Amino acid sequence: MPQRQLTGGRIRERRIALGVRQADLARDVGISASYLNLIEHNRRRIGGKLLLDLSAALGVEPSALTEGAEAALTATLRDAASDTAAARPEIAAIEDFAARFPGWAEVLADRHRRVLSLEHTVEQLADRLTHDPYLAAAMHEVLSTVTAIRSTAAILVDPRDIEPEWRDRFHRNINEDAARLAQSAQALVGYLDGAGKADAALSSPQDEMERFLTARAHHFAELEVEGPLPDGVITTLIDAADVLQSTSARAQARSYLERYRSDAERLPLARLRAALAQVGSDDAPLDPLYLAARLSVDPAIVMRRLASLPQDAEAAGPVSAVGLASCDASGTLLLRRPIDGFALPRFGSACPRWPLFAALNRPMTPIRQILRQSGQHRRRFRAFAIAQPVGQADYNAEPLFEAHMLILPLEQNSLPVRSPAPAEGPDAPREVGVSCRICPAEACPGRREPSILTDGF
Repeated sequence: MPQRQLTGGRIRERRIALGVRQADLARDVGISASYLNLIEHNRRRIGGKLLLDLSAALGVEPSALTEGAEAALTATLRDAASDTAAARPEIAAIEDFAARFPGWAEVLADRHRRVLSLEHTVEQLADRLTHDPYLAAAMHEVLSTVTAIRSTAAILVDPRDIEPEWRDRFHRNINEDAARLAQSAQALVGYLDGAGKADAALSSPQDEMERFLTARAHHFAELEVEGPLPDGVITTLIDAADVLQSTSARAQARSYLERYRSDAERLPLARLRAALAQVGSDDAPLDPLYLAARLSVDPAIVMRRLASLPQDAEAAGPVSAVGLASCDASGTLLLRRPIDGFALPRFGSACPRWPLFAALNRPMTPIRQILRQSGQHRRRFRAFAIAQPVGQADYNAEPLFEAHMLILPLEQNSLPVRSPAPAEGPDAPREVGVSCRICPAEACPGRREPSILTDGF
């Protein structure tokens, strides 16, 4: 414990000395600002790849953030041991192993870090290759151009004589198509090279919208004002966002901000904070259904408002980290707010075992489950999901449903919950994945296609 506390304090001191904002450092290392806040206040364990990423971002050696290089090494070995399901490593002897065989310990730690990095790259590339609309359009452009060149070339190799005027026209067409093919191929290669990079160029309205929300940490103080909203506030927010380039992304942003404002009117931030201040007592668990009844609003509004809380700990209150996923009745993801340790695909085709999709089968019925996602982290999360109708009700009209799933770490600041999470039995953690392409679970009734992690590409 002293080592972990010292590490968190040193990270905070180094960041402040460099004049780096907490949100900027968190974004650079790929975690949420709230999770970094817990680390800096010694409330989350740190080690392995995350420690290396933080030390690189702060420009210091990992040992400068710990009591010594051995601390970083043993932390990485512990992470590697926790990610190994088949073997049973001797956790209690990790320090002794690292001291007696430092060379082998470094080899194992380096292999573990490399595996984590490669798994992350595979997840990013598989998600793009499987679902990216920009990639599909680019491939269609390349194939269409190749087909056009081949058709024109077939005409030119025909043994029959072709008039010089037509031959020149065909040559010109091949030259133009070849230039177009080279340009499309270059753009495609550049796009794939940017996979997994934080500063990769935006390629779709979904990417633009997600970058817009991430830059603001899903919180818009301009829409939290009491009383009537001044004219043009939403338009100003959209016009000021350089990442919203396409018409579709701007339309999505307007729809999101209008709903955000509607939620803020029905559940003001001050009222939500007052309710969250009571969380921690026996009669006020951190449960969106309970909060919805207490605040007299829909559970979906509570979920969206929890996901839009400010990132700083003082403003957020007892809620340190929140993830949110929303989908329409077709199962297409409409909104995703990732949470550290629970991966959300960039596009559709998420794991069908998520409570988010089960809620669509049971509209208006709240669902609560403990989840553990396959992959390297294996952390447990408490998920709440509900599907509610959207739009104005009308006679003899079938309602359209939209589902929301709130994701909270099971160790949410040790706040009370309505029931413990048993290790075994029907209420044990439910094993879920991200998407079939990158899920290693073989015996899954919901599998749609083989996983590249177990069956190769």
